[in-house]
Amino acid sequence: MTYQSINPNDGTLQKSFEHMGNAQLDVALATAERCFQTWKHTGYAERAAVLKKAAALLHAHVDDFARLETLEMGKRIAEARGEVKFSGDILAYYAEHAESFLAPTQLHPATGAAHMESSPMGLLFCVEPWNFPYYQLARVAGPQLMAGNVLVVKHAGCVPQCAMAFEKLLLDAGAPVGAYTNLLISYDQSDRVIDDPRVRGVALTGSVAAGRSVAARAGQNLKRSTMELGGSDAFIVLDDADLDKTMPWAVWGRMYNAGQTCCAAKRFIVLDAVADAFLARFKTALDALKPGDPMDEQTTLGPLSTEAALLQLLGQVDAAVKGGARVLLGGQRIARPGWFMQPTILTDIAPGNPAYRDEFFGPVASFYRVKTEDDAIALANDSDFGLAGSVWTQDEARGRRLASRVDTGMMFVNNIDWTDATLPFGGIKHSGYGRELGRMGIQEFVNKKLVRSGAIAAPG
Repeated sequence: MTYQSINPNDGTLQKSFEHMGNAQLDVALATAERCFQTWKHTGYAERAAVLKKAAALLHAHVDDFARLETLEMGKRIAEARGEVKFSGDILAYYAEHAESFLAPTQLHPATGAAHMESSPMGLLFCVEPWNFPYYQLARVAGPQLMAGNVLVVKHAGCVPQCAMAFEKLLLDAGAPVGAYTNLLISYDQSDRVIDDPRVRGVALTGSVAAGRSVAARAGQNLKRSTMELGGSDAFIVLDDADLDKTMPWAVWGRMYNAGQTCCAAKRFIVLDAVADAFLARFKTALDALKPGDPMDEQTTLGPLSTEAALLQLLGQVDAAVKGGARVLLGGQRIARPGWFMQPTILTDIAPGNPAYRDEFFGPVASFYRVKTEDDAIALANDSDFGLAGSVWTQDEARGRRLASRVDTGMMFVNNIDWTDATLPFGGIKHSGYGRELGRMGIQEFVNKKLVRSGAIAAPG
């Protein structure tokens, strides 16, 4: 059974769901394609009315959506509420700005007139992860529905109720049947969807392995794709950093969502001058986190999403230690029901250690001490990933200079605030390609058509 709701706080099974059959899947694809033939001709105002209503429903029922998320994937309730609100903000943002983002662009050829116009591509297949079960959906649904596309979505197997709730949200908001369809399908059926000629584009957020598989399948079918994959973001602390301001972001950056965030701070690269002070304070702060029921407002450390996720992380820590790393803090499963892991700090990680290359998707921080700015940049760039990163310094101009030297899709100076619908999100290298959110996010799956006019004489 692939689709199961299991409470990460205590391991109890809540509900199970069967896969769709192939005949049911074909009906869903046919319905989506028929919907597209109408939806693409609707005006921006009509599309926006649906998205605005969906945003209003999210904002009006924050607690209901958040509670379901906490029970299904273990996110602490305050964090879940924040995700629900942000998801509504994304939908409202595209409802307001999509028309201007996709307005024709005038060009200026030497003779005649020309412009670029945008039109929807059609039926899109989206494969989304469990760690942000509403936000991940909102950031594809908002821009692409407003662009005139329609979506069929395979959500993660451990959050089926969140997936169903989001589909119902859009239907309740007035979206026509077929505009957004949740698919309870297998990985083999996903290949079937990608191969279907009615599907015109593929978007995935997930692991590098999933990205390789889905991108290859899309490529074989000559279909446009976007990939938002993993990250191993550097948190670079310079010698003039204000640790009083830096430390709260260090803790949040590693421990938000129990560390299960692609753009989380994962590699802490600290200059010698402040390394001892930073490490001592960081260790004390992480050690003070208290595990508990994520529905309890007082809990500061929630569970991981699944038993498999916990076991994988514990295996990575064991491999790191066998490779010569030292566990400064934690490293073990917490002896209580549910899927809890101790906040963990690894040090003494040499380049040959698997921990040097791996992404730790959970409450595990890797600590590196460096001598110079150049050493920090070299270490930050010595990664297969390139999603995001941050620089911490009291000299903002210095921070921006260093940020420009780090090979990533996103960099932050004295913050890690990526929660803004206006800002494009995405990476390079093994972190994927393409962008979501902002003005760029709505451009990924639209046809940019050149139209040139004018009575131009044919060449003689």
